[in-house]
Amino acid sequence: MFREIDKVLISRERIAQRVREMALQIASDMRAELEREGASIHDEGRLVIVPILTGSIVFVADLIRELPMKVSLDLVAVSSYPGESVRSKGAHLESEMPRNLGDKHVLVLDDILDSGRTMHMVKGLIAKQNPASLRFGVLLDKAERREADIQADYVGFDIPDEFVVGYGLDYNGYYRNHPEIAVLKPEVLGSADDTGQG
Repeated sequence: MFREIDKVLISRERIAQRVREMALQIASDMRAELEREGASIHDEGRLVIVPILTGSIVFVADLIRELPMKVSLDLVAVSSYPGESVRSKGAHLESEMPRNLGDKHVLVLDDILDSGRTMHMVKGLIAKQNPASLRFGVLLDKAERREADIQADYVGFDIPDEFVVGYGLDYNGYYRNHPEIAVLKPEVLGSADDTGQG
């Protein structure tokens, strides 16, 4: 699709299958949470998904269509990699945090868990609102790069320490529409040798 792609790490078929599997697990866990409080997955207002923009948009769009329950979305934008950088500049909010998460079952979704700084920051801000439960799901995990003490409850794939694009992930704003998780040719990334992503 793009001549700058060096190799594909995860095919679109594997992604689709894993997203369906994740949705089943999430639905099962949310059903159990609601049943404990005498509620149902069909009740309104109890389940809130908080996508971290922009990288998660493709993943979230596919995942929520596999969830057999009433959910609402509350978006938050966080920036870590401005422009052509492949080195995190630190997570900072680009939008307001949702303010109505108290006593809700909250699932935060992101494209990739790398250093963990983004997720750690978002976790702290949401926890202040006292949600009924708080879970995190990511499509990709680079556990070896973790700097913050945080783990995701749902992980699509563990991946090696390479800078990846596609399926929502970008480099310099491009390649989000590539349907697979892929690695760019070295010359595209230039001399950068830090492959951190989130």
